[in-house]
Amino acid sequence: MAACDSKKIDSNVTGLAIAEEECLKQLPDVTPGSGLGDAAVWYGMEPNTYSDFGGDLKTVARAPIEPSRQNRKGTITDLDASGGFNADFTKTNLARVLQGFFFADAREKPKTVPFNAAAIAITGVTSGTKTYAATAGLAVFGKAGYILAASGFTNAANNGIKTVVSATAATVVVNEVLTTEAAPPAGAKLSVVGFQFPSADLAFAMTGNIPSIVATATDLTTLGLTIGEWLFIGGDTSVTRFANNVGYGRIASINATAIVFDDVTFTGQTEAGTGKTIQLFLAGTVIRNEQDPALIKRRSYNIERTLGNGANGVQAEYLEGAVANEFTLNFPQADKLNADLTFVACDNTQRSGDEDDEVKPGTRIPSLGEDAFNTSSDVYRIKMAVIDPSSANPAALFGYVSDGNVAIKNGVTPNKAVGTLGAFDTSAGNFEVSGSVTAYFTTVAAVKAVRANADVGLSTIFAAKNAGFVFDIPLLGLGGGRLAVEKDKPITVPLTPAGAMNHNGYTMMYCLFEYLPSVAMPQ
Repeated sequence: MAACDSKKIDSNVTGLAIAEEECLKQLPDVTPGSGLGDAAVWYGMEPNTYSDFGGDLKTVARAPIEPSRQNRKGTITDLDASGGFNADFTKTNLARVLQGFFFADAREKPKTVPFNAAAIAITGVTSGTKTYAATAGLAVFGKAGYILAASGFTNAANNGIKTVVSATAATVVVNEVLTTEAAPPAGAKLSVVGFQFPSADLAFAMTGNIPSIVATATDLTTLGLTIGEWLFIGGDTSVTRFANNVGYGRIASINATAIVFDDVTFTGQTEAGTGKTIQLFLAGTVIRNEQDPALIKRRSYNIERTLGNGANGVQAEYLEGAVANEFTLNFPQADKLNADLTFVACDNTQRSGDEDDEVKPGTRIPSLGEDAFNTSSDVYRIKMAVIDPSSANPAALFGYVSDGNVAIKNGVTPNKAVGTLGAFDTSAGNFEVSGSVTAYFTTVAAVKAVRANADVGLSTIFAAKNAGFVFDIPLLGLGGGRLAVEKDKPITVPLTPAGAMNHNGYTMMYCLFEYLPSVAMPQ
């Protein structure tokens, strides 16, 4: 029986991947025949839906003045290329591409698989010396007390949380027991996720209502922290945390002996750390929009959507020269946390799958299939409060949120020119941060804050399965505020935040915690 040709292709056979370009519309590559392979790296995405993905061709018909009153066939005059998708927000699935929306490189703690530098391959593990080994590059882990998250090793003992004793360029020695592993898998990695202080080194101090941690022996400026970054104070055992001061805090200032906080999730109390080896858990990835022009970086991408098999191979379409335009983090009620991402591109092309027209080459890294965060049990805090310079824990403007979102808009527009189909480049507008929050009304404080054009801050903290993240807008103005009063329903107040540059020179910051202790999870 002759094979039947397919008359359709289902959406479920499609796939989505993103590769960062070397320069606009050009993927990185190596010299053909060098044996080094293709330099483009394609990261798999997990889209729920698409929005206007592809190219919109414009044609103009000829309409001469003549007796038959008929148009002639038109000609293609323009191409608008763009695309977007919605995806569940998981631990790391969108972290890399968020750099594109912030127009900045991530500020990363030491790790063997960084976003923007060469990976360090772990070549072995030795049980007798409690050592991880590599050819080079491990000296960045050389601060005694660093807490590492190890993952991807074959032997379970080599994974999990480890505490650094010492390090050289080729070795990291830890406190914990390891199992000898001569050839770890390619995916084995180490990441700094925290720091453990020597016994009695760290104390908690209060100056009025402003909290700080104070160290005696440890130079706090060597922890690689950024002003405005969030951290978590305290570990899972009583000896690794204060009795009273456990929670998240945002850094206002750092010097060798003290970190001062301007926002914390707990009520601070002066407390000595006698007999305690306090742990701090750090955001391994911190991304913020940058004020310094030298740190502002426009990224562009090839975005590939495969379209199932054609006659001779996998078909695909591409957005080329795609620049991140809008990102919206949605936190609907009793649902998954999800995000909408849109890109403005220079061109849209297709591949048929035939010989010499195959999908673009490169290394392909599948999505990790991580669990989604939910908006019921994974929310540690969503807080909006009027900024009070004399307090790191001002009263919240509301207790509970019905739903909301926070959004980044880059105002990207395509640049068109005679002789170019599509765009030859793109231009970006201001980095705008906005959002929408519908809160349950309890007091008129939120409405009065709108009327007073008060300086307000908004932070969202999500945590689950010993990991978490923060989206923080330190300074914003509020719009909306018209109370919604309906029969048999609670009163709600819709608010529209509009972010602004704060005194530290940024508007929004994202902090990703690759590991958090169980005490940092929502209770």
